[in-house]
Amino acid sequence: MPLHLTQHLKNELHLTPQLLQSMKVLQMNTDELISYLKEAVNENPVLEYADDAALPAEFAALRERFSWIDTSPVHATFRHEDAERPEYGREDLRTETLTAFLLDQLGRLTLTKPAAAAAEYLARLIDDDGYIDQEDIDATVAMGVPEELAEEALSVLQSLDPPGVAARTLSECLLLQLSRRGIRDAAAEAIVRSCLPELGKKQYAAIARKLSLTEAEIRAAEKTIVSLDPKPGSAFETQETAVYVRPDIYVVEDGGVLTAIVNEYCLPQLGISSYYESLAKEADDETRKWLKERVHGAKELIDSLGRRKSTISRCADALVSVQQDFFLEKSPDPVPMRLSDLADLLGIHPTTVHRALRDKYLQCRQGVYPLSFFFSRSVSGHSRIAVKRQLAILIRDEDPEKPLSDRKLSELLSGGGVTVAVRTVAKYRAELGIAGSFARKQMK
Repeated sequence: MPLHLTQHLKNELHLTPQLLQSMKVLQMNTDELISYLKEAVNENPVLEYADDAALPAEFAALRERFSWIDTSPVHATFRHEDAERPEYGREDLRTETLTAFLLDQLGRLTLTKPAAAAAEYLARLIDDDGYIDQEDIDATVAMGVPEELAEEALSVLQSLDPPGVAARTLSECLLLQLSRRGIRDAAAEAIVRSCLPELGKKQYAAIARKLSLTEAEIRAAEKTIVSLDPKPGSAFETQETAVYVRPDIYVVEDGGVLTAIVNEYCLPQLGISSYYESLAKEADDETRKWLKERVHGAKELIDSLGRRKSTISRCADALVSVQQDFFLEKSPDPVPMRLSDLADLLGIHPTTVHRALRDKYLQCRQGVYPLSFFFSRSVSGHSRIAVKRQLAILIRDEDPEKPLSDRKLSELLSGGGVTVAVRTVAKYRAELGIAGSFARKQMK
């Protein structure tokens, strides 16, 4: 077979280090970027903080005109003396765990050394909800701890506070709590032992047949069972640190004109050290090469920050133009819009839009919103948020004695011009945290 040589042109994108850095910086939100810039300054001696008195003044003027704007400090936490200081009480909070509470109680008991050691070991295996896995107990025995000693240690743990701790199952947990109350409730104990699934589904007739109880006895027992704590250890869960969102974009309105402002007021302003630039001209070849690389890297980072601001600003302007009825409070919900729609409007690739808006937040006079709030597929010309709002209103206004089924809700929404399948109604209802019609009737 003869060989032929041909020529053709082809565009290829090579991911240079500079391009990778621009992509990385673009997809960072404001808080992530602050941390990244702090690390960059620590690693590159050529980079330095540049004082810009204009930014604090601009931010103060902006807040004076729009009092709802985020009240976070103008400067980032780099120069703040308390930036790294832990929250008061944080160390104490770490010790207020279920394990620590149990070990403290064990230390006050008079136990043999083997029993104390076994109980302490098992206490460390109890999960955050207050339960211990039977497999962990079996593994303890398999390691050489006598079975009688393991049972004694478990019994000791189950005698501690909170009531119900160290149970292996939900039934055992509730039975331990009933026992600690000192009141004999045969119906409640029987239901807890064998009919918890039926009780959860309100299947009173099935429970009555299985246990030979009357409905009145079942309902009385239900009140007792509901008062018990299915997760006795949950009160000791470590509290999560509050997450404070720093808006990446402000949307302000002045005389009916909307403006999107990229929040760079809290970002450290970076510059290149003139000392190192001059040193690069006088140093030996090796030092000069090293310094030139650092200067080049610093300039690339500063350029990346400029490109980030430009891209986010373009995306924000386009988003505001599409969602102006929401920002002007003419509509309670944003219109349906996809990332690809915004990309088409700007003439850029959807992945660029995704990086620019990913994990970022917008603040307007209505509040602070994740940018993902403004993107959703169209459901019969409406956004998912609008459909969920209508669904919640229908359920709120329903007859408590005759709750609307998902099929009926679908029909009512369709009658209002929103065609939604029954399974979609069930999905949206679950996302709203609303129970099914049968459970709603029981609750009401």
